[in-house]
Amino acid sequence: MTNNNDVIRSVRYALDLSEPTIVDVFKLADYEIDRIAVSNLLKKEDEPGFVECSDEILAFFLDGLVTYKRGKREGAAEVVQPEPTRLTNNMILKKLRVAFELKEEDLHEILKLADFELSKPEMSALFRKKGHKNYRICGDQLLRYFLKGLTIRLRG
Repeated sequence: MTNNNDVIRSVRYALDLSEPTIVDVFKLADYEIDRIAVSNLLKKEDEPGFVECSDEILAFFLDGLVTYKRGKREGAAEVVQPEPTRLTNNMILKKLRVAFELKEEDLHEILKLADFELSKPEMSALFRKKGHKNYRICGDQLLRYFLKGLTIRLRG
């Protein structure tokens, strides 16, 4: 299963972010975290000091990443963090799509780089509202392929 720590580690590697930069990304979402805490989030499960990344912490990271990649929106009202809910792979994919300003063609290209093909209807179903008749759950494998393809695209 893809875990939240894997998402942060993958994005960190893809963008070659230092730990201090990750602290700054969190600050962009008005979340205070120190470098030691970031270091513990980046560790592998079997390393001493590993801390599991909660959905709430990952949500702050992804929101900060949107601002880090795209800049602060001028005239935008201050973002109020919603009550923590279970962060789904669909939500993670959606936030990454926004952060990296990816269009449908970009998403297909990224998945193709990771040797994963998805039809247009399957792709659009991932971004539908939950409860929509064409909504499709983003599985762990798909998210892993997306993160792998994103890394290939950004790092070569």
